[in-house]
Amino acid sequence: MTDTRLERRYRRACAAPLTYPEVGATRGSALPAGYHHAERRELVGRGEAVFDASRAAVRQWAMQRRAGIAIYPPDAVPDAGTTVLAELRFGPLGVVAPCRVVWTIDDPGASGFGYGTLPGHPERGEEAFVVERDSNDDVWFVIRAFSRPATWYAQLGAIVARRIQRRVTETYLRALVSP
Repeated sequence: MTDTRLERRYRRACAAPLTYPEVGATRGSALPAGYHHAERRELVGRGEAVFDASRAAVRQWAMQRRAGIAIYPPDAVPDAGTTVLAELRFGPLGVVAPCRVVWTIDDPGASGFGYGTLPGHPERGEEAFVVERDSNDDVWFVIRAFSRPATWYAQLGAIVARRIQRRVTETYLRALVSP
């Protein structure tokens, strides 16, 4: 997509409302009913240095970038209210997914964010990326998401879309667990 078209799409996304009512639900204990749920927790390593490096990776969109997803604008910081376009290419084809960061956490035991879908995203829902440090000094990467198709092509290809979502989640985990 050309920079001009991307910029226009980005401006529209910045002005758009989220596409689902359960904003912030990936931060809670239970994900909302009526959606496909995904939850994964993987051990990254141990200690303060691993936690700090993982925290920095999450804050720099490293999981998305290592999974082949371009973030626009490229210098976006995942703070609450930040809008981004996540573009995943499949050869000459691509999907641009507008998202907005809806919550963040950054304390000695956890760091990360959750972002939700905006109009134009093929799915409707939210996804969270959090690095946690437990009382044993183990560092965990946690991904929580709920989603359902939002477009005709996502509904039509729901089985394929779930497969792609699982593959991207696995890539996110590998990206942080073994950078």
